[in-house]
Parts: sequence; structure tokens; C-alpha cells
Amino acid sequence: MKSRPTLILSAIVAALGGFLFGFDTAVISGTTNWLVDFFQLSKATLGFTVASAIIGTVAGSLIVGKPADLIGRRNVLFILALLYLLSALGSSMANNWTMFLIYRFLGGIAVGGSSVVAPMYIAEITPARLRGRMVAVVQVNIVSGMLIAYLSNYFIASMELGQVEWRWMFGVEAIPAFLFFVLLFFIPLSPRWLIAKGKESQAALVLEKCGTDNGNVEDEIAEIRSSLDMETDHRREWFLSAKFKKPILLAMTIAIFNQLSGINAVLYYAPHIFRMAGAGSNSALLQSVAIGSTFVVFTVLALTVIDRFGRKKLMIIGSLGYIISLAVTAWAFYTYGTDFSQAGGKVVLISILIFVASHSFGQGTVIWVFISEVFPNRVRAKGQALGSFTHWFMAAAISWTFPIIADISGGHTFAFYAICMVGQLIWVIFVMPETKGLSLEEIQKKMGIK
Repeated sequence: MKSRPTLILSAIVAALGGFLFGFDTAVISGTTNWLVDFFQLSKATLGFTVASAIIGTVAGSLIVGKPADLIGRRNVLFILALLYLLSALGSSMANNWTMFLIYRFLGGIAVGGSSVVAPMYIAEITPARLRGRMVAVVQVNIVSGMLIAYLSNYFIASMELGQVEWRWMFGVEAIPAFLFFVLLFFIPLSPRWLIAKGKESQAALVLEKCGTDNGNVEDEIAEIRSSLDMETDHRREWFLSAKFKKPILLAMTIAIFNQLSGINAVLYYAPHIFRMAGAGSNSALLQSVAIGSTFVVFTVLALTVIDRFGRKKLMIIGSLGYIISLAVTAWAFYTYGTDFSQAGGKVVLISILIFVASHSFGQGTVIWVFISEVFPNRVRAKGQALGSFTHWFMAAAISWTFPIIADISGGHTFAFYAICMVGQLIWVIFVMPETKGLSLEEIQKKMGIK
């Protein structure tokens, strides 16, 4: 197909925002001990330091929707690339805690914005038959970014650079941030955004290169225009209205459950968790690399089957894996407490790897695809922003409190996450709709939105 190269290039480049999202999320895990020493942090202020970027993601996910509608998805990605670059350089050179928090907050804005705009952009340029795997490229890039961050941390630590070690860990992010900015010049604008702005001839060129759902560009434009015309008829309709109740509740629920699994606690504090389970510092960093590798392998596996199996099946499989692995981790902490044997440490490592595999194959791959699909064209930016805001608000709460509650009882912490995942399994089976193989306009009709 002559359309495929442009589509694939555009998806990969947009998803580089996801790579930086993943790198920025994971890189701090290798620096926490240095940050405690350098900035003289308590457990509470360490939690706030780690959460500062996530507070930024909450802000980023809230404010990015309107600019995405006004100036376009791709143009917003340019701004986010510059924020990633500024955050990487600023965090690495900060000499006081306040400046460090500011630069981490700016990086968080970029992460939150990327979680909204990158999946939305890819969903809008991709035909329905490929949309699941193309949007899931964002998640592949997120987990690849995490793996590279873990590897980078491990190799920088092995160089024994001393007190500047943490600065290098943050600073290397500037390289992919600059590359992301440059490559954005080579991808097209979203055809649905172009049609919304009355630029149908430009949209037709993009659809010819990226593909359509029925093979006819004119029919595709007519269907998109029809869904967007409703915006003219209902220009003053309120987003948080009964009309959009169903997609709003679906997006918020999947985002809440995503964080109630404890995934961001594992991402931000992986070395800390392994040290709690008896691992040495270098061993804990190496085990974090194993987490990153597991993320990549199972996310790629999910990407190959999401459009064939569907979203619900992946969520069910992932939920079962969550429940088993979290229950075993809780049992290990209840059994060994603060006096882990070598066998107990291996149990924690294996169960955490199963947990990560379950997340990657289920929630981790599905969430950004699902949220990008369930909202109508005319409110997709607002809907994506709400889903991302919910995700990052919960991530901030989990990450901020984890060092405190885990210090009280690792067993209670992981048991709570396991119980929450029982709730997710029930929600997936009885509430979550299947969206595979449907165009964005057909999903709108399935939601009963006119």
C-alpha cells in the first residue's frame, strides 16, 4: 500500500513523545538516593520530589486540549518537545531543590501533554483496521523509553561518577528530546483537525497518504464533516453533560484502575522496592533493567494482537495477572517483613516481573488506545485531556504516598492494589465495551451520541 510509509512514519514520530514520556517517568528511579543526600530530603519530601513531575502531568493534561484544537495536534507536539529539552537540561544543572522541582514540573507538563496529544493524533490519521496497533505504538515507545532510562541509569552508575551521577542521568534525555523536535517537521497535520478548520483539500492529501476506512477519500471526508457539523449545531453544549456521560465514565474508570494497580509506584520506586526485598544498590538497578525489558517484550506482543483479540480480552488477561502477582508480592512482604532471605527476594522479583508483564499486555497497551477511541470527534481533545488528567491525578496520589505507606507495611500496600484489580476485572467483564474494528465515527454511534 502506498499509504503505509507515511502512516508508519507519522505514528512512530508522534510516538516519540511517548518515548520521552517513558524515559522521564523512569529516570528518576535511579536518582532517589542521590537526591535525598544532595537536597537533604525526608521520606515525605522525597515523595513530593518524585510527584513534582506527576503534578506537572496533571497540569499538562488539563491545559493541552484547547491548544490542540486551536493550533493543531502536531504543532502542540513541537512545544512539548521543547519542554522536554528544557526539563532535561534544567534538571541536570539545578543547584537547589526549588529549581529542580520547577524543571521536573515542566517535564511533567510535557509528559501530560504527550499522553493526550500523541494518541489523539495517531488515532486521527489511522484507518480503523490498524488503529489499535498504531496507537499502541505510543505505549511501545513509552516502555522503550523506560527501558533506555533504566539501562542509562545502570551504565552511568557503573561509571562511578560520584555526586554528578544523578545530573548525567537526567541530562541524557536532552538527546532524544532534540531528535523528537527535528523529526516533527516531517509528519503531516491531522486530517480531522484540518477538516474542522475548513482545509479539506489539505486533509484529502493526508488521507490519500495515510489511508481511509472505506478506500474513498471523498466519502471519508463527508463522514468526518458530518460528525464535526454537530459541533456547529451544538456549539454551546457542555462537555460534562449527560450526552457524553458514557465515554466520560469509561475514560475516567479505566484511568483510575490503571493507577490503582500500583504501576507508577513500581516504576518510580523499583530500586527502592527491590532494596526493601534485600537487594543491594547495583543489583536493584539491574533488576530495574529486567522490569524495562519485560515492559518492552509484552507491550510488543500486545501490539501484534490488539486488533485481532480486541481490547477487552487483553484487559481480562492482564487483570488476572495483576491479581495473582500482587497477591504473591503482598504475601512475600507479610512473610519476610524487613528480613528478606535470598529466596524471598527472588519471589518479589519474579512476581513484580509478572505484574509488569500483565500491565504491559493489558492496561498499559489498552488505556491510551481506548481513551483515544471512545469520544466523538468534536470533543476528543477534551475527552483525551480528561482521561489523561484522571490518570495523572491518580499517579500523583499513588507516587506521593508510596514511600510513606510502604514504610509502614509493604504487605498492606500490595494487598490493597490486588483488591483494586479484582474491581477492575469485574468492570471489564460487565461494563467495558469492545471497540476493535470500528471507525471513530462508528464508535460515536455505538455510544449513542448524536
